[in-house]
Amino acid sequence: MSAVTQADPARGAGSAHPLAQRRPLGDRGFQILAIAAGLLVLVILVLIAVTTAQQSTDWFTTVGAKGIFSTNWDPATNNFGAMAFVYGTVITSVIAIIIAFPVSIGVALLLTEVVPARVARPIVTVIDLLAVVPSVVWGLWGILVFAPWLQGIYTSISKGVKGVPVLDSLFGGPNVSGASFFTAGLILAVMITPIITSLSREVIATVPTIEREGAYALGATRWEMIRGAVWPHSQGGVVSATLVGLGRAMGETIAAALVIGSSAQVTSHLFYTGYSIPAVIANQFGEASGTFRSALIGLGLFLFVITIVVNLAARGIVERSARRARGA
Repeated sequence: MSAVTQADPARGAGSAHPLAQRRPLGDRGFQILAIAAGLLVLVILVLIAVTTAQQSTDWFTTVGAKGIFSTNWDPATNNFGAMAFVYGTVITSVIAIIIAFPVSIGVALLLTEVVPARVARPIVTVIDLLAVVPSVVWGLWGILVFAPWLQGIYTSISKGVKGVPVLDSLFGGPNVSGASFFTAGLILAVMITPIITSLSREVIATVPTIEREGAYALGATRWEMIRGAVWPHSQGGVVSATLVGLGRAMGETIAAALVIGSSAQVTSHLFYTGYSIPAVIANQFGEASGTFRSALIGLGLFLFVITIVVNLAARGIVERSARRARGA
């Protein structure tokens, strides 16, 4: 009778030597690939900044700081002040975010926390379809249908707030136009709402069910559950979704160019015509040369810097909120 060899209980069944040899190589390869992808993004951003800065050097040296930060834009006299376009970009984006953010979050919460799945599914489909509508379609609808309809409403509002402090400076004035800062903000809000809604809905859907059930078990109402369980878990993702929408609003070209009115001015009257950085680049770059072309490229650099600053500020707010939540 042959002797039976007993396995050592301290050793695992089979040899892990081949696996131990393969895994580090795969891990190292994945690590190198991930680092390379991250560095590639940084390199691209740096190259964009350096290239646009080089191409816009003529504008900075010819006009000077005082000329750049003026509101006088007149290529015929070699005046290329950027502030009217920076103002138009910022004010239309702010209007769009103020309108789109609460609507988007409300719809996302409605689809994930209130209505049943069979009702939410067709609504989600429609929202996803709205997110891919070309911007030129929104722009044409805005200038052909929306702006003429708003002209009469703007005129009535302007007359109604005449002489009222603050409201008169925002919505009053004799030169109201259907194509204006506010119309551009409304069109941008319509364009970015489906994007913010879709991304926010996906983030909110990742909240663990056990956290929702735990809040209900403690006697929380639906609103208390959303505020105490859903929002802290999804706050960072919702802010990121909002930043994606803000970036789309700040960089939108065709739709803004069609409905903003193409008038380079800085005014508190939101129903007046204006201009934005993407719109002026799209409208005037084809006929530009020399310092004029350099100024338009410099405006693109301004937009790039503004976008980075807004993203850094938003990330700082999210991280501070997360630290406060952990401390609480």
